[in-house]
Amino acid sequence: MRIAVDGSAIPRQMAGAGVYTYQLVRALAETAGAHQLTVFARPGLFDELAAQQPRLQVVHIDQSSRVARLAWEQARLPSLLRRHEIDLLHSPHHHTPLATRRPRVVTFHDVTFLVLPERYTTARRLYMATVTRAAARVADAIITPSQTIRRDVIERLGVPDERVVAIPEAAGPQYVPIEDASVLDRLRQQYQLPSRYILSIGSLEPGKNRGRLIQAYAGLEDAGVDCPLVVAGLPAWRYEGDYEQARRLGQGQVRFLGYVPDGDLPALYSAATLLAFPSLYEGFGLPVLEAMSCGTPVVTANVAATAEIAGDAALLVDPRNVGALAEAMGRLLSDDALRADLRARGLERAKQFSWQRTARETLSVYESVAAKS
Repeated sequence: MRIAVDGSAIPRQMAGAGVYTYQLVRALAETAGAHQLTVFARPGLFDELAAQQPRLQVVHIDQSSRVARLAWEQARLPSLLRRHEIDLLHSPHHHTPLATRRPRVVTFHDVTFLVLPERYTTARRLYMATVTRAAARVADAIITPSQTIRRDVIERLGVPDERVVAIPEAAGPQYVPIEDASVLDRLRQQYQLPSRYILSIGSLEPGKNRGRLIQAYAGLEDAGVDCPLVVAGLPAWRYEGDYEQARRLGQGQVRFLGYVPDGDLPALYSAATLLAFPSLYEGFGLPVLEAMSCGTPVVTANVAATAEIAGDAALLVDPRNVGALAEAMGRLLSDDALRADLRARGLERAKQFSWQRTARETLSVYESVAAKS
């Protein structure tokens, strides 16, 4: 088959769905066998990978705005699929061209716009609802990153269950425990980090639940715990309150690093005393698995996909219970044996996930869809 992946929505500073698309393309290029792979993307994102993989072709596009990108997807992409004789298109982020006869596979990362509509601005919520519902109508198959999201797609979007397949994501191959003291020292100097810190990873937006995390952290500070909270992630939407709450409650011990390049993340995880990821709703929760892969103990939410992915290898708490979150972080900070146990459990749990597995299962969906077309 000639398989195309639409990577046009990936920003240059990748996170979330962008990381999924890049790692999937990388693993597909290594796994696809006789299949030919084409990716549509901005210049620079996949070029180095394509130079190493003869079966991967990159077609450059450069759409500077969401409106321009959607216009390109709906009006231009169908003709490019014909020109490049594409047999199947994978759209990895909720939307797909409506006017094409090519078989289409679409990845839905979550349905937050239905489960937690208050998490989004009105415009973003309506946009996500519109493109997701439209894609659900025309997709030959839908991939979700967890069984949790598979159930939500079937129940909330009314998609027949035989068209929805759960395929887990994975941590990238760079996520391993960093034990070289010189590497960790350079990281601490670069970001001005102490020897111990609580790490929070992810875009700054309401669903990450940082308001309650900061409240829980303030309770730890009041109890005499001296371990800064370090937040890494780009500002997204409705994040201003986090800054104000950190200023008011954090006593100067809450640090916002902004965007941290992928190359620094393994050391950032490895140097952390623990990861706190009490998100209200996730389709997968990559930071949980990335932290485990680096040997970092995790506190995360006992709801949605984070509980599914973490299993018994993390402390699970009600993300809306500030006291429970503070208590879990306090236990990990003070209990060396518990941290060592969760480190070992996390490393074993992470071995169950790999991008090679994700690629193989995704190729199986492609082949099944093509056989029916």
